[in-house]
Amino acid sequence: MAKAGRKYPLVVYTAMMNRWWPAIFSLGLAMIGLAWVIRWWGFEEWRWSFLGAIGIFLVIVGVLILLLRKSAYVRPFSDHLRLATPFLRMNISYKRVRRASSSNMGSLFPPSSVSNWQAGIVAPLAKMTAIVVELNAFPISRSVLSFFLSPLFFKDKNPNLVILVDDWMRFSSELESMRTSGLANSSVQGRRDTSSILSKLPKNK
Repeated sequence: MAKAGRKYPLVVYTAMMNRWWPAIFSLGLAMIGLAWVIRWWGFEEWRWSFLGAIGIFLVIVGVLILLLRKSAYVRPFSDHLRLATPFLRMNISYKRVRRASSSNMGSLFPPSSVSNWQAGIVAPLAKMTAIVVELNAFPISRSVLSFFLSPLFFKDKNPNLVILVDDWMRFSSELESMRTSGLANSSVQGRRDTSSILSKLPKNK
């Protein structure tokens, strides 16, 4: 079984959810309030019940986002790096990793390169240091990843992941330690397998 490291919550994911849940929750309450007013005015039942149902749904969604906002994380294992959100779990083999480097979030995503909405998320995080994991290829297609992850997880069109955590130095150290030992163990295991195959070949007398 692969050795597991510490879980590091994904700051960008949490920041996005912190912007979304109050708006959705407030909209739900507003819809419920509007439904009550329409009922009080004596309109048909289907009108206020429809608005009320939408309002209740939005309130529930808002609460769920609040509860799940810190559930996305990245976690180094001895043979892979795991990135997980409530709707995505992706394991990245260290054989896919070319290198990992650190960079400032403000440098990675200057205001001129992102939308106004994304700039609002980056602004309070601009001075934080992110780890950019450069890959040979993504384990799953970029289009699928883009459906589950914000554009702020991708530096450019190349296969890479921008990982922002609170303790970037500890994460970077643990990732490099796990990756180095994992690749070394994989190399040793490969040599053993080769030796085992060669030992089973018939020997010339």
